[in-house]
Parts: sequence; structure tokens; C-alpha cells
Amino acid sequence: MMSALGGITMATGLLYLGSNDAVYDDPSAFSGLMKAGFVPVKPRFPGGAKELGLASPFPETSLSDLLSSANGTAVRSAAGVPCGGSSADHMECFMILTPGQQLTIAVLALTLGSFTVLENVAVLGVILLTQTLRRRPSYLFIGSLAAADLLGSVIFVYSFLDFHVLHRKDTPPVFLFKLAGVITSFSASVGSLFLTAIDRYVSVQRPVAYKRIVTRARAVAAFTAMWAGAATFSLLPLLGWNCRSLASACSELFPLMDRRYLMLWIGVTGALVLFIVYAYVFILWKAHRHALRMMSRGAQRSVVLYAADGNRVQTGRPEQARVDLRLAKTLALILVVLLLCWGPVLAIMIYELFWKVSDALKAAFAFCCILCLLNSTVNPVIYALRSKDLRRAFLHLLRPRPSSDGGGCCGQRAPVGGPPEGNQERRSRGARVTLSGGTETSGAELV
Repeated sequence: MMSALGGITMATGLLYLGSNDAVYDDPSAFSGLMKAGFVPVKPRFPGGAKELGLASPFPETSLSDLLSSANGTAVRSAAGVPCGGSSADHMECFMILTPGQQLTIAVLALTLGSFTVLENVAVLGVILLTQTLRRRPSYLFIGSLAAADLLGSVIFVYSFLDFHVLHRKDTPPVFLFKLAGVITSFSASVGSLFLTAIDRYVSVQRPVAYKRIVTRARAVAAFTAMWAGAATFSLLPLLGWNCRSLASACSELFPLMDRRYLMLWIGVTGALVLFIVYAYVFILWKAHRHALRMMSRGAQRSVVLYAADGNRVQTGRPEQARVDLRLAKTLALILVVLLLCWGPVLAIMIYELFWKVSDALKAAFAFCCILCLLNSTVNPVIYALRSKDLRRAFLHLLRPRPSSDGGGCCGQRAPVGGPPEGNQERRSRGARVTLSGGTETSGAELV
């Protein structure tokens, strides 16, 4: 028996099941055979030494991967890239929209973006081409808002569709540069709304000192500082404050976004939105209190109104009641649009700071971002097109210019948008409506 087996050379290339860390060519497995005189050798092939292996239909998976998948701590994208935790900076982890959702997003973004561009170009054109509007601080803030919404509509639509619909995978610097443009425009839009709210709050709270407090120089300095701050803050991720450079926790809503940076942006933006809400609620309360006081008076008392052209008009309580009603409707519209457009986005961002975000919530967040674009579409209607001065200036620009320099044309009597410069006091008071025959006022731009 031993003589028969002595001439046999055993060849084995069998692999055994075990941990991924095991060494399959373990000499100890053949120690018994080697003591008996058997020498294991690898089979020889004509093409040279080759190793035999068994093809398996299953991918190589370690026990740690199986446990992680079972616990839900590791999620892979469609391209097989792990998502979640420190690996969430992969672009594929955020491209989660279905083809139907991509089509809906594309239609909404292109439609709203086109309207936003046309509206804000018209508003900016009217303000820039009308000298009297350019000199008024309130219209400087409205112009800043129009510029931010115009810039945001172009950058947001391009970047949003390029990422979610076309699935372009930019390098980290290019992506962060695009993201900085989106953050700058939307932050400047909220900042312009904040400055506009301050302007109207001061006109109601300090009507006598309004002209002294809100000057053109201060208005220019305010929106210049606001734009500089928004641009500087938006460039911080590109300059190094991102989760890839810092090896920190990444946001699950924005690629490469550090969670601490996102938390700071949410805090600043949320504080601005809360003050805007407070300012307009205060103005609405002032108007409501005035209406109640007027109704409680037994005698009919006239109210002095200063029209946009500087003319003084005496009106009674019925007319003033209509002014208060228009004011209340405008304020309610401002608050509803602001909370509807920015509330869902900020709520999901705050949720992401404390809990894990699913793909369904990511898709919902993408649609909520369209609401921010909707806010840029509605802003010109609320803040600019409802202004009688701006509408009058717009119609004046559309009229054909007279061929002669003589008088007789309505556009030659006085500059559009208000009285001449000599009537600065009347023009300043023309931006407000006297509520109680005294010093309580409310911005006429609201109605």
C-alpha cells in the first residue's frame, strides 16, 4: 500500500471557508501529510505556473460589511459608493432623484427661473433709469433684492439642473465655487429682505426721525456691507472649511459641506427671517391698533395722506380704513410667502443636524429648494410691482419720448417717482401714511 502511494504526488489548491483575514496557503494544513512523506506541489500548466481558483457568483464581502449593512450604518449609492458618515462627500450619494422627479424639477426650475429673470431685470432697469428712485433708500434696498434674486435664479437653476438632472460630477473646487454662488445669492436675498424690513420698521417706530436715520449714504453702506458679508461667508467652504479638508462630519444634504458651517448658516439665516417676521407683525399690530382707535372715536376726524407725488389729501375714516385693509393684506402676503418658501428648507436643515436623512427626505429637500426660487419669483411682485411710484416710472419709460423740448408733456413737469429735490421733506413724508393725525406712520410702499 505504501509502495503504491509512494509514487503518487498529491496536488491541492483547495480553498477553505473562513474569515477574510485568513491565509489560504497555510503550510500547517499539510503538516500531517508532509510527515508521511507527501510533498504538496502546485499543478503545472503548459503556459507556466498558474493557480487554480473557484469562481464565485457572490461579491467579496467581509463580516464587518455584512454587520454594517444590517445595522443601516453603511448605505451604498447606485454606483456602489458607500454613503453616510465621513464618506458622504461622494457626489453619487446626493443624486437620488428618479427620472420622473428629474423631469418635474427641470420644468419647475426653468419656468420659475425664466419669470424671475424677466421680473427682476425690469425692476432693476426701472430703478437704475429713474433718478428719483435711485436717491430713495427704500428703493436701493429693493434694487439690492432684485439683483440678488436675478443672480440667484441664474446660478441656482444652472447648478441645480447640472447636478440633479445632468449628473455632472465636478471636482471639489469647482463644485464648491458653484455652491458659493448659490449661497451668496440666496443669503443676499434674505439680507435685502432684512434691510427692507428695518427700513419699514423705522418708518413706523421712529417716523419723525426717519429721514435723519435712514439716509442714502447709510443705505448704500448697509447693502454693500451685507453683500460683502454674504460673499465672504459663502467662500469659506472653498477656502478650506469643508468636511474633506478638515476630515470632519459631512452634511447629508450638501456634498462636501461641513456640519458646523451648515449650523452657522442656519442660525444666521433663521435669525434674519425671525426679525423680518417680527418687523412686519409689529407694523401690522400698529395698523390694527390705529384702526381700533379710529373706530372708537365718536367724532369724524379727517386723516392727512401724502400721495406719491407730494400732494396733500384730506380723507376721512372710510378711506383710511381701506388703506389699513390694503396694508394688512400686503403684510399678510409678505409673511405667508416668507414662511412658506423658507420654512420647509430651514426645517429640513435643522432636522439633518440631529437625525439621519433618508433618500426620500433628500428628494423632498430638492423640491423645497424650488420654493426658495419661488420666493425670488414672488419678491418683485410684492416689493416692487405693488409700488405706485415704481409702476408710474415703468409706464413713463414705456411712453414714447416727445420730439421737442417744450412743455406740455406729463413726463416733463416733474421727475417720475416723486416731487423735485426741493421738496425733500414732503417726499420723505410721502413714503408714509399718517395714521392718527400725529406722528404714527406706516410705509406707503406696503400698500
